[in-house]
Amino acid sequence: MDRSRMLYFGIIMIIYCCERSLSENVGNLVPDYYKERCPMVEEIVQRQVQIALLKDPRMAASLLRLHFHDCFVMGCDASVLLDSFEGMVSEKQAAPNLNSLRGFDVIDKIKCILEEACPHTVSCADVLAIAARDSVALRGGPWWNVYLGRKDSLKASFNGANQFIPTPNSSLETLIANFKVQGLDIGDLVALSGSHTMGKARCVSFRQRIYDRNSEEYLEYYRHSDRTKIFRRVLKSICPQSGRDNAVAPLDYKTPTRFDNHYYHNIVEGKGLLQSDNVLVSQDYEGEIRKHVWGYAKDEEYFFNSFANSMIKMGNINVLTGEEGEVRKSCRFVN
Repeated sequence: MDRSRMLYFGIIMIIYCCERSLSENVGNLVPDYYKERCPMVEEIVQRQVQIALLKDPRMAASLLRLHFHDCFVMGCDASVLLDSFEGMVSEKQAAPNLNSLRGFDVIDKIKCILEEACPHTVSCADVLAIAARDSVALRGGPWWNVYLGRKDSLKASFNGANQFIPTPNSSLETLIANFKVQGLDIGDLVALSGSHTMGKARCVSFRQRIYDRNSEEYLEYYRHSDRTKIFRRVLKSICPQSGRDNAVAPLDYKTPTRFDNHYYHNIVEGKGLLQSDNVLVSQDYEGEIRKHVWGYAKDEEYFFNSFANSMIKMGNINVLTGEEGEVRKSCRFVN
């Protein structure tokens, strides 16, 4: 083989190895991080999530939401799991989380079993990421490789939770800005909003959407639809103008416990439960976001692929690795 051919094949091999490395790593995370030290970690998490969902199907949405609310505050570092301690105020007390986030006991149970099987090895942040994936997959949604190796934060950010987690009444402009801060684009915004195909929301989260006159203006396009009017009357029967703040309604009234693409069917019809759902269509004046919505409504596989990719991307936000952070023995307290 002459020198030029050897050089050519050498370049090809370098390109191949680089591409392979990129495909098997996301930042500093890798899918087989616990292969030697705790090979059963994913099986243990999946089994406990499965048990939790059998007891309470709504828990799938709750565990998925825990991962979201964790990653949007300081990154995916399990800060959302910390209880208040020695002057540090827990993120659980912040407005977007108080009396709303669920599933902490499920994570505690998983962590307890992992500490028995592999002491001081698996981080709470990684448990959240795996549990979120399994919650989706076990309810009919996509499965994806979870990249692992996160460490747990030594602190929480009460102010960050109040500032960076999108609210149920956010405008489209605000949602785009919230996601951009996290390094997520409008494609990620639309795909990850699809997590609202499962679970329920409290009356206090959607009251403005059904009573505020300004909110109704956003839905002018749908105002003359009889089916939309009936939908709003049903919501008003669940959530009066005052009181019953903790009454709940399904985010996806068609298939509330299954992960599918019906969420996008709903918002195309103006039947998203939250104002922040409906603005993806009603406030998208240039139509770019609406194209994603229609695409996901028409093609569930397209939505599943996009959602999985965006979850991997979100799961890599500001992760702590190596000597950063720690592996907590209890997810509620630093060591």
